[in-house]
Amino acid sequence: MTVPLVRIDGRRIVDRESFHDVFAEAFGFPDFYGRNMDAWLDCLSSLDSSDDGMTQIRPPEGGVVVLQLDHADALSARCPEIFEDLVDCSALVNLRLLERGLPPVLALAFQKGRRSTEAPRSTRHTRA
Repeated sequence: MTVPLVRIDGRRIVDRESFHDVFAEAFGFPDFYGRNMDAWLDCLSSLDSSDDGMTQIRPPEGGVVVLQLDHADALSARCPEIFEDLVDCSALVNLRLLERGLPPVLALAFQKGRRSTEAPRSTRHTRA
């Protein structure tokens, strides 16, 4: 099973406007995307809906989409409220599905200020 990986460069996000620009581009949100966290949540809550046109990314049957946030530490330091909203709303995407008896579809992965091909300095699993 191939797992879709959507990579977001946290350095590109400097404010709410750029947050919505980056995510709309990466996930293929529709032209009418409302550019607020409610609209973001609605678009990503439809990852498992193949026909609604809210996003161009789909998980495999029974699988997940991995949202990899590169330079997560930089984003968290520069825009802590946006980073917190990203984490909280990602959890809500999955909670909405769980409440309907469906499996989660969104997994988060954080890369600190290093390329993903570099070996981690620790084997501990930490949140950026």
